[in-house]
Amino acid sequence: MRLSFHGADRNVTGSCHLVECAGHRILVDCGLYQGSREFHEENAEPFGFDPADIDYVLLTHAHLDHCGRLPLLVKRGFRGEIITTAASRDLARLVLLDTAHLQEEEVSYRAHRALRRGEIRTAEPLFSSADAVDTMALFRRTVRYGEAIPLTPNVTAMFFNAGHILGSASIFLQLTETDHRCTVLLSGDIGNVGRPLLRAPDPAPHSDVVVMETTYGNRQHRSISESVEELYAAINDGLRRGGNIIIPTFALERGHELLYYLKKGVAAGKLPTTMHVYLDSPMAISAIEVFRHHPEDCTPEIGDLLRNGHDPFRVPNLKLVRSAAESIRLNDIKSGAVIMAGSGMCTGGRVRHHLRHNLWREEATVVFVGYAAAGTPARRIIDGDKQLRIFDEDVPVRAKIHTINGFSAHADQRELIAWHRQTSAQRTFLVHGDEQVMLLFGAMLVNTEVCLPAPNESFAL
Repeated sequence: MRLSFHGADRNVTGSCHLVECAGHRILVDCGLYQGSREFHEENAEPFGFDPADIDYVLLTHAHLDHCGRLPLLVKRGFRGEIITTAASRDLARLVLLDTAHLQEEEVSYRAHRALRRGEIRTAEPLFSSADAVDTMALFRRTVRYGEAIPLTPNVTAMFFNAGHILGSASIFLQLTETDHRCTVLLSGDIGNVGRPLLRAPDPAPHSDVVVMETTYGNRQHRSISESVEELYAAINDGLRRGGNIIIPTFALERGHELLYYLKKGVAAGKLPTTMHVYLDSPMAISAIEVFRHHPEDCTPEIGDLLRNGHDPFRVPNLKLVRSAAESIRLNDIKSGAVIMAGSGMCTGGRVRHHLRHNLWREEATVVFVGYAAAGTPARRIIDGDKQLRIFDEDVPVRAKIHTINGFSAHADQRELIAWHRQTSAQRTFLVHGDEQVMLLFGAMLVNTEVCLPAPNESFAL
């Protein structure tokens, strides 16, 4: 038995872990590295294993940094089965097709720009829309939480609700090889307790070995009630100042949670009924339908609303912006608009256009409500950069910037420690976090051997 690490090792993105048992190879997640550019060169590097040798991929959830390299895996020879929850399968379809489309657009844009300079570019996207379609064909079955799935005579998998986004899971593996038995729990991303849309994470099962995320292993979140009030104050201040309010938004979960709170704010008189809200994210709009199809993953309140045909996301004066032409027309609005657009780290998507047209305006407001990895445009703005390069143009940062931390979909330090304590793990591998955060968090764990694996490092189980 072996466990090796091929992504999110001493950094925050690109989750990819390989379990080998009795001649079979099971990959858990295959995510995209995210940084200053959405599709940077690190993603094109070899995986550290032969994709054709992988028998199964178990997907914890559909965020890009956990599923985004699946089409590349298929493109390079994987022909096994991808197994995940029904909601994660439906969301992964949206994410992978959207990601392929964005890459194709990026390559086309850069080719045309080079041509105008008299150069010839032959770059290809990391993977195409056709590769994404081929990948979806390998999602052959879905699992329910708590259901034992025999993968081989020697490997059984079980998915537990992680409470992070719709369909998210921690994955528990029972391994047997000759006379040796071992249980391995891979956390995926652990959710923040007390969120309005999703059920809290399931208790973690006892495990011999744990692979766990540490995104917020060095801090506590502000309470959600304080964060909501801070959001209302930022929006009202932005409206008074006479500019637009730009909210870079992760398309899965975060945008829907914000819509839910905006609706509540209007109903409670804390936000004006005349406020115009634009959800400029085709993926987030399509994900609303996924929520409607999977009320069982939601809190009882939200699940009942969805089953009874009510829309918990319908803010008064909400405009769902699907087409590129509609998105471009938003540039003509100079004040009074709350524009929610992806991506949350500002590495791609439509939010870059809105920043280009609003970031230099003193009356404008930008509100960050999620994690921003080092090197991303979002982090540079948060850290106080006075200028940002967007579409080959240097844009001054003059807008008022707000950072609200309590909306995170990740467990904080206290919740991570409590989750780990439930496992009683003898060995703990820390992944999906900044290295300094891992070192600090690892020092707080007791009665377990802690390891920070390096990229492509392998361990006997």
